[in-house]
Amino acid sequence: MCGIAGIVDLNGETISPVILQRMTDAIAHRGPDGEGHWIEGPVGFGHRRLAVIDLSPGGHQPMISADHRYVITYNGEIYNYREIRAELQAAGYWFRSHSDTEVLLHALAHWGTDALVRLNGMFALALWDRKKKQLLLARDRYGVKPLYVSQQGNRVMFSSEQKAITSHPGFRRQLDREALFEYFTFQNIFTDRTLLKDIQLLPAGHFAILDLENPSAGLKRTRYWDYRFREPEKPLRREEYIEELDRLFKQAVNRQLVSDVELGAYLSGGMDSGSITAVASQSFANLKTFTCGFDLSSASGIELAFDERTKAEAMSARFKTEHYEMVLKAGDMERCLPKLASHLEEPRVGQSYPNYYAAQLASKFVKVVLSGAGGDELFGGYPWRYYRAAVNQDFEHYIDQYYAFWQRLIPNSALSQVFSPIWGDVKDVWTRDIFRDVFLTHDNELDRPEDYINHSLYFEAKTFLHGLFVVEDKLSMAHGLEARVPFMDNDLVDFAMSCPVNLKLNNLADVVRINENETGSKTHRYFQKTNDGKQILRDVMARYVPDEISQGEKQGFSSPDSSWFKGESIEFVKRKLLDPKAAIYDVLDHSATTGLIQEHFEGQQNRRLLIWSLLNVDEWLTNTLD
Repeated sequence: MCGIAGIVDLNGETISPVILQRMTDAIAHRGPDGEGHWIEGPVGFGHRRLAVIDLSPGGHQPMISADHRYVITYNGEIYNYREIRAELQAAGYWFRSHSDTEVLLHALAHWGTDALVRLNGMFALALWDRKKKQLLLARDRYGVKPLYVSQQGNRVMFSSEQKAITSHPGFRRQLDREALFEYFTFQNIFTDRTLLKDIQLLPAGHFAILDLENPSAGLKRTRYWDYRFREPEKPLRREEYIEELDRLFKQAVNRQLVSDVELGAYLSGGMDSGSITAVASQSFANLKTFTCGFDLSSASGIELAFDERTKAEAMSARFKTEHYEMVLKAGDMERCLPKLASHLEEPRVGQSYPNYYAAQLASKFVKVVLSGAGGDELFGGYPWRYYRAAVNQDFEHYIDQYYAFWQRLIPNSALSQVFSPIWGDVKDVWTRDIFRDVFLTHDNELDRPEDYINHSLYFEAKTFLHGLFVVEDKLSMAHGLEARVPFMDNDLVDFAMSCPVNLKLNNLADVVRINENETGSKTHRYFQKTNDGKQILRDVMARYVPDEISQGEKQGFSSPDSSWFKGESIEFVKRKLLDPKAAIYDVLDHSATTGLIQEHFEGQQNRRLLIWSLLNVDEWLTNTLD
């Protein structure tokens, strides 16, 4: 796990080593174990190393192939690198190191971009072909590792984080107002935009090629992989699915235990992290585990269940782990906000400061940590979301229903008032079309409720899960910590995409009946948080964790901010967001925005996600733009 950066000058000018050094210095936190630079005329690669596999100098990057044709700088882990290495050795390749970087370098030399579909892991990479004068950029299937690209004038730049690109003295840091509008609709960015003009996020499952023999063509992107959730033509018996899932889950966790440094695991009160811990603890005595809890003395309502330390402690005792905890209080969000906003670079899904503190805790003891991310999105962990669009007249009706649910921050009815200072720049942005475009490559037939559920699973994997990965990467690497996600093993993902919906969701038939026959159906308990999802995963995880965990209701990793924002943190929120001189009001209307905030203070609406997003964007605007 590392940080990468680079520049290609389209006019053929030699890259400045001082500027390349500045770019890698900006992401030094990602790789405290070493750095490297390679420059040849108009091409410069930089690298910051977090040594995890092959700690020797043999893993140093940028790495040059034995025939001196290819140069690579790469961030990530390839979990099947030993199998690929054996294939390449059989084809006549020899190796100077034991690193997965050298395996990746030879694989790309041997198979070209076809090598990408062979990789089981997480990665962002740049490869320079000195013979063809071509740059290859690529990102893993699921987008676990980010890769940003930019072109301003005659420069193409790339990096693991935006701050390396913005550190270039010639880069102009300007707000992308359309991306901001998109964010404040979805609390996410579904397109490849970022909040900075001229910086894009290379989409997951894509590669891009820049040919210096034809620089005017720019970066040409190609999708090499995509999710496809579908019903199987010939489903197996339930028992067969359960046994296969158990086998694949254990295989996935064990694959991701490969490391030459100490490894630990996040351990919440949920079954996903608990089951990963159960399997990993069979290979490591006294596995280190980490939990963040919350001081709930001022919480109320459903937030009283947000602290899962008791469940985590019980599982730690069960699996005999060496367990560490941190308790977050209302003021902890205020204290970390400047650093958090700097590392996050732009907010994405959820309220992410608990993740920041969890990574900080884990990084004090280990270099690698296992995370349970992905289990919900692959196996239907949010049934109350999918059920809202399970019965539809056609695809457009489905889009209308699901889009209405995913307006997470500012509803369409209020957008023109809130964005009135920049309305002329964003009035032609149709966020429903952005939402609809997510499905352009998911070509399922939509004949049954199960087909629409699979459409929703596709959407959430492409958008919500991807947003979680971007956040997880930034906040773990802020502390020099590598976060791994066993649920995103290729074989396990393939299984999940072809697993029948009726093995994931327990009450779909009842929901269909309610949708079709009952008025006011959206108030039914099935449309609230339940334990109805992930049924087959629950059956398997019951082999590893107690029944009260495997059969418990879904509980996200959330802090009690709804209570804190109108209680202990209210003065902080008022000071930051009620001030008409705040940076956020250069782009948002003060009266309309503070009206929404007041609704939260007065208990009329739960606006915790909006308040969190406003705090983040205000901090970002204050410290980022030229």
